[in-house]
Amino acid sequence: MPFDALVAAFVTLLVVVDPIGLAPAFLAVTDGLSAAARRQVAWRASVTAAVILAGAALGGDWRLAELGISLTAFRIAGGLLLFSIAFEMVFGVRIERQSKAAEQAIEEHVRHIATFPLAVPLMAGPGAITAILLLAGRANHHPQALAILIGVICVVCAICFGVFLVARPISRILGITGNVVLSRLLGVLLAALAVQYVIDGIRAAMAG
Repeated sequence: MPFDALVAAFVTLLVVVDPIGLAPAFLAVTDGLSAAARRQVAWRASVTAAVILAGAALGGDWRLAELGISLTAFRIAGGLLLFSIAFEMVFGVRIERQSKAAEQAIEEHVRHIATFPLAVPLMAGPGAITAILLLAGRANHHPQALAILIGVICVVCAICFGVFLVARPISRILGITGNVVLSRLLGVLLAALAVQYVIDGIRAAMAG
C-alpha cells in the first residue's frame, strides 16, 4: 500500500470513528464507575471494535460477491453513506444521536456497555464498516496491503482507547464550544473524502 493510500486510509477511518467525538458518549455510559472500571470498559470496547472492523476488512468483499454486488456499486453507495454521516456531523445530529444511545444504555442498565453502545454502533458502526470495505477493495486483496489496513484499524482503535482514558480532561479542556467546532471540521473533511469515493466509483463504472 503506497504511503499516500496509507495516510488516506488512516484519515478516513479516524474521521469516521471520531475518537474525540466519542468522548462525551464514553463519559455518559461510564458515569458513576470507578477509574478501574472505566479503563476496563475502554479496553473491551476498543478490542471489540477492532475485531469487528478487521473481520469486515478480511471477509467483507466475499459477502458482497455472494450477494451479487459489485465493489463499484458498493463504493458509490458507501460514499453516499459516508456523506450522510458527514452531513450529520456538520449539523450536530450525530452527536445528539450518540448521546441518546448512551443515555438509553444507562436507563436500561445494560451490563455490557463496552459492546453496546460503545463498540457497536458508535465505534464500529455502519459508516466505519462501509469505510473499511471500501479501503479493503482498494487494497486489491494483497495480503500485505490488508495487513497494513488491519494495522491502521488497530491504531485507530488504540487512539480511541487513549482518548477514553483521558476523556474527562479532554472534555474539560475543549468545553462545549470546542467539541462542537471540532466535530464540524471533521464532518467537512469526511464529506470531501466521501465525494472522492463517489467519483472513484463513477470512474470505475464508466471504465468498465
